[in-house]
Amino acid sequence: MEGLRADLLSCSPDLLDLTWDQMRTLIIVRETGSALAAAKVLGREQSSVQKQLDVLNRNFQALTGELLVVKQGRGKDFLFTRTGLEVAERARATFADWLRDIADSRRRLGSTLTVGTAESTLGFLGRVLERVAPHLLEREVELKVVHVRSRDFWKRLDSNQVDLLCGDLAAEAAAERVAPDYDFLEWHREGLALLTNLPVRELAAKSVGVDRLRSLPLVIPSRGVITDFVERWYGPGFRSQLQITAEIDDIYFGLALLRSRMAYGCMLCARSIGEAAVAGHLPTSEDFRLIDFAGDFDPMLQLVSGVFARKGERETYDASHPLNILWDAFRDEAASGRPLPVGP
Repeated sequence: MEGLRADLLSCSPDLLDLTWDQMRTLIIVRETGSALAAAKVLGREQSSVQKQLDVLNRNFQALTGELLVVKQGRGKDFLFTRTGLEVAERARATFADWLRDIADSRRRLGSTLTVGTAESTLGFLGRVLERVAPHLLEREVELKVVHVRSRDFWKRLDSNQVDLLCGDLAAEAAAERVAPDYDFLEWHREGLALLTNLPVRELAAKSVGVDRLRSLPLVIPSRGVITDFVERWYGPGFRSQLQITAEIDDIYFGLALLRSRMAYGCMLCARSIGEAAVAGHLPTSEDFRLIDFAGDFDPMLQLVSGVFARKGERETYDASHPLNILWDAFRDEAASGRPLPVGP
């Protein structure tokens, strides 16, 4: 400790004069390649960026004997020296550490709260926010709602990018603990169904089993929770076993494909979505029909909707913390018995 204190007290002015703004500029120049490109990202004049680079070059030449960046001519990216590369990487890591620590402190103190949601659970989340938004606003809590795709759920939660997740997962029908690694509050379960524009003469059955599904032209999401169902039924190579007419990223695009007759087949979806489409609550067609899944799929799966939080985190806060206030609001809404929001 004595040695560190002595080093700190004897630091060169060239090092002490460095600023966070200069380091940020160096990182952006490293990413974009030039002062002009960096200036556009930073919303500054090119001359301002160049001036910061000149100061950095002068200071580090005095400190180490080497410049950080070297001009290579008009239209060419800067050449980063070995020292320049090391300083840019150290600055990037330092910024990441500080920003993460600041976010952790704000989260712990309850000054910020980020909720991730899938599109399918946005209506439910909206109801919950009606309960708590005025209170959180009065406390000046910065509340953010971000869209999270199913494939990124656990990554976004585990990395502290979101504090709560509202979404769906595929779980076995008999499972009581569907997310043992997380705090989980369930609010709804349902099965899948097939929404089809095929004429009755081509598909007259009211339900489809595991073998029949292989022969039907299918419209399925390219990835996500619905795909999880199919993969657990037919394995990772399910695309070679099924007749996939189209892969979609959005249910509205799937509805448009079927409605326009650009695709004839069956779209896999949550049963409530299929019912809303048949009832005309979504952009649809009069000849859409809903086909159930038979009981021979193994395992029998359900689409379970709910709210996820990091395991045990809520217990480290008191009841007045925004995370617990929002969690309690989710629990109250789930127990209210109000009809489910219609549509994705």
